Order: sequence, then C-alpha cells, then structure tokens
Amino acid sequence: MSGGGQAVAFPAPAKLNLMLRVLGRRSDGYHLLQTVFRFIDYGDIVRLRLREDGLIVRSLPISGVDEDADLTLRAARLLRDASGGRWGVEIAVEKHLPMGGGLGGGSSDAATVLLALNQLTGAGLSRKHLMQLGLSLGADVPVFLFGEAAVGEGVGEMLTPIRLPPAWYLVLVPREGVSTAEIFRHPDLKRDSKPVKIQGFSAVGGNDLEPLACRLCPVIADYLAWLGSVGPAQMTGSGSCVFAVFDSEAAAVAAYRCKPAHMAGFVARGLDQHPLQGLAGE
Repeated sequence: MSGGGQAVAFPAPAKLNLMLRVLGRRSDGYHLLQTVFRFIDYGDIVRLRLREDGLIVRSLPISGVDEDADLTLRAARLLRDASGGRWGVEIAVEKHLPMGGGLGGGSSDAATVLLALNQLTGAGLSRKHLMQLGLSLGADVPVFLFGEAAVGEGVGEMLTPIRLPPAWYLVLVPREGVSTAEIFRHPDLKRDSKPVKIQGFSAVGGNDLEPLACRLCPVIADYLAWLGSVGPAQMTGSGSCVFAVFDSEAAAVAAYRCKPAHMAGFVARGLDQHPLQGLAGE
C-alpha cells in the first residue's frame, strides 16, 4: 500500500473477561491476575492510510482522548521505531466500544494498528515481538496480538490458549462507571484469591473487582441485578460493562428485547480467534 492510496479498514474486536481473580500485588504496584479472555464479534473499526511524508497523525479525533494519550498513535510510532521504517500513516478510529467499559477498546485499537501496519508496511515483526511492543502500551494489549481465547496470568500478559464452547452474549453498557485506577488502588479490593486450575470453561467464573465496583457505582449493581434474572451474568474487566451468557443467538436476542428501555447494550457472538489472527507470523 503506497502513500496517498485509499484507507483500509480493519476490525478491533472487544474482549470479555469470563473470569477475573486478583492473586496479589507486585512491589511496583501492578496486580497479579488470573483471567479468561474471550473476543466477541463487536468492536471498533480502525482505518489506516499510509503517507509518504513520514507523519503519524489521526484524521478523526476521539472524544476525551488527547493525541499524547492516544494508544493508536503510540502503537504506530513504536512499530516504526522497532522496524526502522520511515513511513507515515493517517489513523481514524470509528468508535463503537465505550471508553472505560472493561471491553478493551483502546487496547484492541492499538493491537489492530500494530497487526495491520506490520502487514501493510512489510515490517515483518514476529507475533512475539509485537506482543512485547504491546505490553509497553498496556497489560490488555498482548492478548489481542496473541489472537486466541486465552487464560491470562501475571499482569495479564502470560497467555495460554483455551478452548471455549460456542456462546452468545448480551452486553449492557451503563452510562456511569468507575476508573480502573480507582478500583485497583482502593484499600478494600480483594487481593488474596487463590489461582484455580482451568481445564474447561463455560458460563461465567466470577470477577473479584465486581463487588467493589458495584459499591462505588451502584448503577453497575442495578444492571447486574436485571441481567442475572435472564442468565448467568457478571462484570467484565474493571467495568462498567456487564454481560450475560447464552447458548444461542435467539436466546440472547430474546433477552435483549426484554431489557429495560433505559439500558443500552448489544448482542455479540463469542469468537475463538481474533479476526486478524493471520496477519502476524510466529
């Protein structure tokens, strides 16, 4: 793809944490986790157009995100520096995922930029190298580069593939939330869960962040109370999004149609692999 060509669109799917346990905290303040990641077929769209002038810019501003904090711009710069390239790129993110919802939107966008530009520019970095770059952007970025449903350990970057049964999810998006930083620095957060051996997985497995998030943001508890009446339900990540799991699309859609009018949400299918899994070599 040469500079001045058409922008190319790439998917940036959401993730759900089907289980999340906090096992402890490292001396640097990062928390040790055990979680199960699954991608779903709903997310943002990232459009990229290579430039010949060497500039890395965004053509579509993201509300509430300054350029200095934009993970997609940082990801592009990291890849160019790591590969020794001189190319530029114009980035536009069509946002569908809420910020601060626990769905991994910003991390997914950054991973999609790394995967797509690695291919478009011929950088040819390995998946392992891309994951190392991704970890410097955030703990959730590596799983999107890993590209499979996975058990995450460490701060979430130690990944082991896992087979999950087919499932559909009803995801609700509360208008309010609580910041990830506030959750993890709160003195009342449970930090002593024991790791569990995961041989198979279905439905939901609990989230250690959920009780505190519900206390700090009661609307999350309200959404969970309704969701729990239609299926196994829990919060994803540090919230505020919550989800229920179903065996079929029909069941998930039926529940969606019954939700209270003030609750926003969507139905999505669970994925075994990231849609861009084939773009990175091993």
